[in-house]
Amino acid sequence: MDPIILASGSLRRQEYFKLLGLPFNIMPAKLDERPKPGQTPGEYTRDMAVRKINAIVTQLQGRIPQWICGADTVIAVDGEIFGKPSNRSDAMAMIERLSGREHEVNTSVALFNGKTRNIDCRTVESQVSFAPLSRMEIEWYLNTGEWQGVAGSYKIQGMGGCFVVSIKGSYSGIVGLPLHEFYDMLIRNGYQYGAQESDG
Repeated sequence: MDPIILASGSLRRQEYFKLLGLPFNIMPAKLDERPKPGQTPGEYTRDMAVRKINAIVTQLQGRIPQWICGADTVIAVDGEIFGKPSNRSDAMAMIERLSGREHEVNTSVALFNGKTRNIDCRTVESQVSFAPLSRMEIEWYLNTGEWQGVAGSYKIQGMGGCFVVSIKGSYSGIVGLPLHEFYDMLIRNGYQYGAQESDG
């Protein structure tokens, strides 16, 4: 299989690539991650996923690789985008907003085919319901440090999962890489994987 450049430093996405048995190289894209005025959560994640790919293409200065994957995840409450918290106080404010209510998780994944120069991008929207949380529970969670560097200040696949009452949509998309959509993208864009690899 051809190696894929993963334009992300996300450990969750790296774990999924390993789970899928995909060869990959990590090359995080350096971008201004502030949303543009008026962007919806879905528009923002699509824009970021594609921009990560374009940043890597520019970074490689004309050496076009066969495959690049860019992805981005955000949490939103009432249309307000929650990115990564800048500090503990920021994380506390986010989790207080999530407490006792449903929020939206948008993940976009983009795949660049170096032969066709095409970028295929898909967006998955899911909903997550949180239990009502006491101040003591929030402080306990913040003390774990798990909130650092993650959109919305919690990890559903970690201790943050203790607060999740229900989800609607893609669990892997909430974690950071919607596996069904990504698999379908690989197949439809000619990546030799799975049954296609065996048949080829």
